[in-house]
Amino acid sequence: MDATPTPTSSASGRNLTDVPEEVLKATPTSPSPYTTTSAANSTTTVNSSSTGKVSRKTASIRTLGRTSSDQLTSAPASGSSTVKRTSSSSTVVPTPSGSGSSRARGSAAAHARSTVPKHENRVSPKLPHDKDVELAPSTIMYWSRAPVWGSIPTRTLRAHTVTLVDTTAWLFGGCDDKDVSKDKDIYCFDTETMQWTHPDTVGDIPPPCRAHTATLCDRKLIIYGGGLGSTYYDSVYVLDTTTRRWTRPHVVPGSNGRRPSARRAHSAVYYKGKIWIFGGGTGLTALNDVWTLEVAGGAGTPSKPMRWEEVQTTSKRPGPRGYHTANLVGNIMVVIGGSDGKESFTDVWCLNLDTLVWSLVKQQQPSHKRLAHTSTQVGSYIFIMGGHNASDYVSELLMYNLVSLQYEPRVVLGKPPSIRGYHATILADSRLFVFGGFNGSTSFDDVHILDLAAGAYLPQVTSFTMEAI
Repeated sequence: MDATPTPTSSASGRNLTDVPEEVLKATPTSPSPYTTTSAANSTTTVNSSSTGKVSRKTASIRTLGRTSSDQLTSAPASGSSTVKRTSSSSTVVPTPSGSGSSRARGSAAAHARSTVPKHENRVSPKLPHDKDVELAPSTIMYWSRAPVWGSIPTRTLRAHTVTLVDTTAWLFGGCDDKDVSKDKDIYCFDTETMQWTHPDTVGDIPPPCRAHTATLCDRKLIIYGGGLGSTYYDSVYVLDTTTRRWTRPHVVPGSNGRRPSARRAHSAVYYKGKIWIFGGGTGLTALNDVWTLEVAGGAGTPSKPMRWEEVQTTSKRPGPRGYHTANLVGNIMVVIGGSDGKESFTDVWCLNLDTLVWSLVKQQQPSHKRLAHTSTQVGSYIFIMGGHNASDYVSELLMYNLVSLQYEPRVVLGKPPSIRGYHATILADSRLFVFGGFNGSTSFDDVHILDLAAGAYLPQVTSFTMEAI
């Protein structure tokens, strides 16, 4: 299975229509996130509209075990106009009338406005509390672009991982839009100050990779699999986020003497001291096997190595797939979508990690094909962001209700991220952060924020049980 299911002409007969688009490069460099000026030490990308047309290649879904240089292409989604959230209270200031001084001040103000150039295409990010943003209800979710600053990544971000430790998001791996990355370093993003930093790391630093997994365990990131180009990895690396030291842990095969095959585009969750790996692809075929890696209790030393075990599940299991997502909800691993290289899936599967029984959730309408998307649990919902729907990249936000086991519509204001897949998302302080991504021709280095607001949390069920049917 190749790490990016970009198309070959033989996999599908779908074509994509020529569409207008323009990518504008802007570089905010102020040492503070609260300025609106731009400078020259960033590679932040901003999408803007254009009336020109660009040529497109015939696109289809690429077989996960086949390589190709073709890329999926699609039009960027048009964002709604920027609006501002209302505060809980407001003050109305009356406007005086009938005085000469008022008329003079109004005339002077009008003259000043006429002499100031208009900035109709502002590239500076705007948040809901900015002064010149229109009002919007505080109970509705709101998209905005983060005013990032600091040591911004020097490359675009595609098929990377972002893991939250306290208030810091740790970004590792990925590549640019040409599937090239020589960057082995870690970047950190402070979700409170919006500052990027580029900390030094030491030890056994892993090689460049993408489509890997990064799983948090005891403030350590455990990296498994991934690859770059035609290379696939089966290695395990550990980054201690406290000491910023990389190590190669001691890992032994399971009781049957086997280890999982090298893979990428798989999923991983942490449960009861073990990392649970599902699916992915080898470059030749897609997979649907389940493995555990025992990592708890300081495992990884010669005296106490990490240990692989292949999990024998019961009942009908999902078909082989990669570029799906997996979320741990209680003791249930919820698998959504993905692709085997020929088909994209709409199905939702649940694996009980205690009984090891798979169950298929009954299909509801509408259903959505998705691969290369992200899924983030928010209370009793899974927020599914972006990805590819077997025809185009999308910027749509889907909300999957874990109680009713169906999708629900929800109003979202602001300007959403442009169409993309292979991005990363995290939930931090009642906000969903979206990092980078790829739209079939261009990869991004931007960060977007979905302010979840009261509207996202008021309907939440804090205690619930999933019942797969």
